[in-house]
Amino acid sequence: MPDTKPSEFELIRRYFTRPVAHTDLAVGDDAALMTPRPGMQLAVSTDMLVAGTHFFADTAPGDLGWKAAAVNISDMAAMGAEPRWMFLALSLPAVDEAWVAAFAEGFAACCARFGVDWAGGDTTRGPLNLCPTVIGEVPVAAAIRRDGARAGDDIWVSGTPGLAALGLRHLRDGLPLAEEARAQCLRSLHRPQPRVELGLALRGVASAMQDVSDGLLGDLGHILSRSRLAAVVEDAALPWSPVLAACSDEPAARAALTAGGDDYELVFTAAPELREQVASIGQRIELPLTRIGQCQSGEGLRLLARDGTLQPVGRAGYDHFG
Repeated sequence: MPDTKPSEFELIRRYFTRPVAHTDLAVGDDAALMTPRPGMQLAVSTDMLVAGTHFFADTAPGDLGWKAAAVNISDMAAMGAEPRWMFLALSLPAVDEAWVAAFAEGFAACCARFGVDWAGGDTTRGPLNLCPTVIGEVPVAAAIRRDGARAGDDIWVSGTPGLAALGLRHLRDGLPLAEEARAQCLRSLHRPQPRVELGLALRGVASAMQDVSDGLLGDLGHILSRSRLAAVVEDAALPWSPVLAACSDEPAARAALTAGGDDYELVFTAAPELREQVASIGQRIELPLTRIGQCQSGEGLRLLARDGTLQPVGRAGYDHFG
């Protein structure tokens, strides 16, 4: 019987060509054409997802498509940038049309949710590997970088970090979770919600920011390193969600909160006199924002324990080569 599997170009036409809203020329030529809006800088980021390293090979393709787009869009949120264009390069071990269709729907759904044009990419045969690139816009000099924190700044985090890490522990190690908690943790793991609205609202308010992809304390450490500062985080102030608090394995819950990745919440710094403004932003967008510590002169990150002692924090977070 003849081979009925689609060619590379037919695959692109069927599944990876989507309507665009603000792209001059998208899929179908050697390059896409985009026109940045006046007064804007381009913010560009790429995040690779590799089977067996970043996701299980049997992850539902729709979830994987959503997450592949979301982790890149989150980088725009972390810069206070508006995500505008997405490109996707991927390698597939074989053409499974049902898998590709579901993956493409998940990827396109996430792009649509955040107003991003899927403007192009590439496909090839090889181990399952996803490499999206996102391009956003931010007013000139308004990007929120990692190197802007100052001594005395408050440290804040959005949402409830740790749920995705608990979901991963459940899938990988069989960590027991109650049914409702399990569903919530797996939703956080597979369908993260980039905090774009928060990132945009924090322009001119946050002095430095980073998304929590590799662990709260570890990612805070990147801000401190780039800003050449020290910090103290208060253990009692950390945002324990009911799910984390109810976990029967307290050390696992604590590790998920402080060092687990994949939440894509935002950790940021802001001057103390802006506390009310930060709180009002959280109320307006209906997202909890928790003040967890303060930046200081010097080097290093320390945790203020509930007994009043200061404990140094070593490497806390995921490292691809650690």
